[in-house]
Amino acid sequence: MGFNCGIIGLPNVGKSTLFNALTSAGAQASNFAFCTVDPNVGRVDVPDPRIDKISEFVNPERVVPTQMEFVDIAGLVAGASKGEGLGNKFLSHIRSVDAVAHIVRCFASADIMHVAGEVNPLRDIEIIESELMLADLESVEKKMLSLRKSAKGGNKEDAELLAALEKIADGLQRGIPAMETGGRTIENALPLLTAKPLMFVANIGEPAEENGPMVAAVREYAKKRGAGFLTICAQVEAEIAELDAKERASYRAEMGLKQSSLDNMIREGYALLNLITYFTAGVKEVRAWTVVKGSKAPQAAGAIHTDFIKHFIRAEVTAYDDYVACGGEAGAKEKGKMRLEGKDYVVQDGDVIYFRIGG
Repeated sequence: MGFNCGIIGLPNVGKSTLFNALTSAGAQASNFAFCTVDPNVGRVDVPDPRIDKISEFVNPERVVPTQMEFVDIAGLVAGASKGEGLGNKFLSHIRSVDAVAHIVRCFASADIMHVAGEVNPLRDIEIIESELMLADLESVEKKMLSLRKSAKGGNKEDAELLAALEKIADGLQRGIPAMETGGRTIENALPLLTAKPLMFVANIGEPAEENGPMVAAVREYAKKRGAGFLTICAQVEAEIAELDAKERASYRAEMGLKQSSLDNMIREGYALLNLITYFTAGVKEVRAWTVVKGSKAPQAAGAIHTDFIKHFIRAEVTAYDDYVACGGEAGAKEKGKMRLEGKDYVVQDGDVIYFRIGG
């Protein structure tokens, strides 16, 4: 699977509407606060025209794209970290995701209530981020309490973790997310909500609002935070999702939308998580695999099976452009475009690879 992305935000900002559009999973989306109680989860194939092109040369029995998982998490409100609204139970759902998409309402509508009475994107962002930081601070303080005795007793590893947590706690108390004070470095010891890679998604009512002042404010805030940013029109995307595949492209063009929200969110998510895709191609199957950029060949092979890391011998590698230009594997071999690479080879986005694995 590519990665999983948690969809968060205040109630009634369009989270479930977007989730439905992205996954066609039929998640409930209604105009009342706390519509989503249990998180909805949906997996979708990652659209990648390269896998279709590779398949033209192979004619495999099946084609398997990588997948992305979306998790529609209950709307948060002020006081959620202390049990308000649906309570901090739902904050825990965020801890398990790889990245977070924070949906921010950037449209006015008399028909759709706002929990605060009026639409104010920056205030809404502040409410959510404050609750996430308060929840993180509570987690950090509990962890620090458990580490102090062992750290004083000479446990070097715990002492180092305690020092890192003290820095993070100081930042959280001053309103600085854990991402900016080293939260990612302690992910294995304590996953923090505000250390998750983040994208802000400005939800507009119609495409013409993309250049409006509310969107501009969110875009500028995302830039300041070093977060990803994109604009979507969740309602329009939900309408498009109900059409058949042939009608979607023409309708999107009529509405002035260049790409689908799914494509945009995947692009932002891959950039946030520093991910790339490589392919394996054979008569039985053409498949896409997602790995972290900079992965060496054995680690990339481990995405197929963990035993491949230990038993890796060589990788037969063809760059995607060469694979297509040469008409597939045979042509690439004939023209010297297929290379034998060893353990130190850094896999590139789009590589078509056959791994040689020992017993």
